[in-house]
Amino acid sequence: MLGVRVPPGLPVLIKRVTPMATETLVERSSFLEKLRIRQIQQFFVEVRSEMKKVSWPGRKEVYGTTIVVVCAVFFFGIYLGLVDLVLRLGVDQIFKFFK
Repeated sequence: MLGVRVPPGLPVLIKRVTPMATETLVERSSFLEKLRIRQIQQFFVEVRSEMKKVSWPGRKEVYGTTIVVVCAVFFFGIYLGLVDLVLRLGVDQIFKFFK
């Protein structure tokens, strides 16, 4: 089967019509909702903690790297434009030769 793994199916919740089962499902749903909210809150607490550990670059460093990136973009733009021009002229000459 080409090494493709099929993941297992999702669990199926069977909802019963009895009042007791409905209450249990509502309680379970409420519990899962509260658990999810706690997980989201914990996630943001951890994000905040990690963001405090980040060493942000200074203004000088950002300015310097921005200049390097802009120069590199212009250099490679001009370089690729010239390569494109040379290849186009070469292909045009080949087509003229075999015409």
